[in-house]
Amino acid sequence: MPPQSGDTEEQEEPILDFSQLFTWEEIAIHTGQGHGTSGQERWLVIDRKIYDVSKFYLRHPGGRQVISHYAGQDATDAFVAFHKDKELVKKYLKPLQIGELAPDQPTSEPSKNKLLVEDFRELRATVERMGLLKPNYFFFFLVFLHILVLDAASWLTVWYFGSSLVPFLIGMALFVTAQAQINWFQHDLGHFSVISKTTWNRFLHILVMGVQKGMVASWWNHLHNQHHAKPNCFRKDPDLNMHPILFSLGKTLSVELGKKKKKFMPYNHQHKYFSFLAPAFLVPFFQFIVIYFSIKRRKWLELFLIVTYNIRVCLMYVPLMGFKSFMAYYWLARYLESTWFIWVSQMNHIPMHIDYDQNLDWVSTQLQATCNVNQSWFNDWFTGHLNFQIEHHLFPTMPRHNYWKVAPLVKSLCATHGIEYKSKTLLTAFADILHSLKDSGEHWLAAYLHG
Repeated sequence: MPPQSGDTEEQEEPILDFSQLFTWEEIAIHTGQGHGTSGQERWLVIDRKIYDVSKFYLRHPGGRQVISHYAGQDATDAFVAFHKDKELVKKYLKPLQIGELAPDQPTSEPSKNKLLVEDFRELRATVERMGLLKPNYFFFFLVFLHILVLDAASWLTVWYFGSSLVPFLIGMALFVTAQAQINWFQHDLGHFSVISKTTWNRFLHILVMGVQKGMVASWWNHLHNQHHAKPNCFRKDPDLNMHPILFSLGKTLSVELGKKKKKFMPYNHQHKYFSFLAPAFLVPFFQFIVIYFSIKRRKWLELFLIVTYNIRVCLMYVPLMGFKSFMAYYWLARYLESTWFIWVSQMNHIPMHIDYDQNLDWVSTQLQATCNVNQSWFNDWFTGHLNFQIEHHLFPTMPRHNYWKVAPLVKSLCATHGIEYKSKTLLTAFADILHSLKDSGEHWLAAYLHG
């Protein structure tokens, strides 16, 4: 007999029925991009459980796009890679579960390398047992401290020596260096790798991006999470959105662009104009798109911090050098900072495989899109440890000071499965950007003339 009103017996939670079983073929049609009811729904698989995220993706904390990129696919390894507190997240997933994989279905999609997936998951468990996902607070304190010293030194140089040419250039160099290093530090915060608690990482990310860079953390997360989910996958990786506005990237897309007779730029010369045009494009893009984003998404706190940053910088420098000199100081510094950022961020990706999403396993997806730059004290500092791009992409929440520890394990995994583990010198990595752009431009030109 069910309890009556006033009874002290606790109400039992409703038992959800997960008896419905599905095949990979049935899951694959629920991508949110097809026709009919099934095509408009978004399903994904995590640990053999099937979730309908057709409505949830709109309020997904990591962004609606990043979860949509895995619609109709196995998202197990991506889920594990992105979420630090998996048990908490699973509580939110539970109401979305609609069934499970049928017993005769493999754990991973048939198209994936089963042995590689299993071995990587064992490696992931080893990494967690070794404590390599735990941050060293003293390391990040020193990183932040050296940024503050550089930032202060840039102002003190102009304040003490004046704004003649030499102190102007020295102060600007220090300002550029501080801003570049803030780039790497905010990147750490955005990946929740500085502090154990996700909420503190998120709060400090907003603060650092707004107060020290005049940028919007939520905008960065919106784009960067997608990049990590599907790196070098056209239409899913926002870092490829420059294609085909300024550059033609990768053989497949270059040939496609050429056959369509698209010529927004002389792509066969893109290796010549990349060095100056790419940072020149990013400077206004970064400065103004963040304002548009914060207003459109109603990120009022972050918009306030942007305004605060610009007022603070003006009050620090304009009285010392005048408005016109400060404008030259600031915008030239931003251009140089963007140059630093572009060469470091693209040396690991542009020379690698670029194509549409092939729905490969997590390891293959990351390894075909990334390469490393050899370790050295300078390379680690100059790139914010993004010379370990392979390890960073496989374990995006891992604190950067542990990349070198996991690198031998990743190399061993690659050797076991016959996968190339690419690592280069810094100058070779820079040169390969231009070589790749030249090759892509030639593929475009051949298809444009003869396709």
